[in-house]
Amino acid sequence: MRTLAFTNVHRAYQRGRDVLRGVSCQLERGEVVGLLGRNGAGKTTLIRIAMGMLEAQRGEVRVLGWDPRREPLAVKRRVGYVSEEQILPEFLEVAEVIALHRQLFPDWDEALERDLRERFGIPLTSRIKTLSKGQARQVALLCAMSHRPELLLLDEPAGGLDPAARREFLETSIQLLNETGTTILFSSHYMTDVERLAGRVVMLHDGRVLIDSELDELQEKHALALVPHDAGITRARLLAVEGCLGVRERRDAWHAVFHLAPAVAHELLRAELGVAGARCQSVALEEMFIELAGGQA
Repeated sequence: MRTLAFTNVHRAYQRGRDVLRGVSCQLERGEVVGLLGRNGAGKTTLIRIAMGMLEAQRGEVRVLGWDPRREPLAVKRRVGYVSEEQILPEFLEVAEVIALHRQLFPDWDEALERDLRERFGIPLTSRIKTLSKGQARQVALLCAMSHRPELLLLDEPAGGLDPAARREFLETSIQLLNETGTTILFSSHYMTDVERLAGRVVMLHDGRVLIDSELDELQEKHALALVPHDAGITRARLLAVEGCLGVRERRDAWHAVFHLAPAVAHELLRAELGVAGARCQSVALEEMFIELAGGQA
């Protein structure tokens, strides 16, 4: 059984303006998947649909085999969730927030709770409103992890934290839980975090899945082609070439990303468009994101 499955998911907030337009992807047990996309691409919407906070208007969502809207209690007891916008009750002490969550989850692991408290140095008697942003996020993470969820959903959970706090936050959540087979889906704007922690990348663009690839295969199977303007090729012709994911016009050349190995992309451009002077190279994740987010896909 897949831990998380989206099948042809659609969601709009205004008629005729879909945020998600037929998203399909699956996560197997123990996978760590980085969810990428520019602001407005649908990352938060997709995660909230998985949590049952929003409903897919078309398509199907299954979390551990359940529909999160029809079986909300069963899902939430086995899923952990932390987001950048998550708000804990400001008037409560940290110890009270933890005690509240401890009562909600039958599988609460007190040893893991103690480990996380000590690792983060969380002040139990402080009220939530007196904590720094990083400390409040650590409390939320402790509450999301201490019942050892089968699925952990992290929606930009380390956004706004300094680099050291961000690394500690993500490495704690991903490495600790992944040791026990927890499936993790996390969104982030920081490509270094994704490259260091994820095994697979799903990139949303214009409401659709543009890339779904194992991280170690990304460079082997994708290429950035720099096609000189003097070759007389238009954006439309490049987009029509098999495997082209997006094209961006730059001063030096057309920048086209292909779901092809560099050598294959070079030969295809020569054979189909007669372009012999294109420079095709492997592309790093951050560069690929910039090219695709800025190009017409």
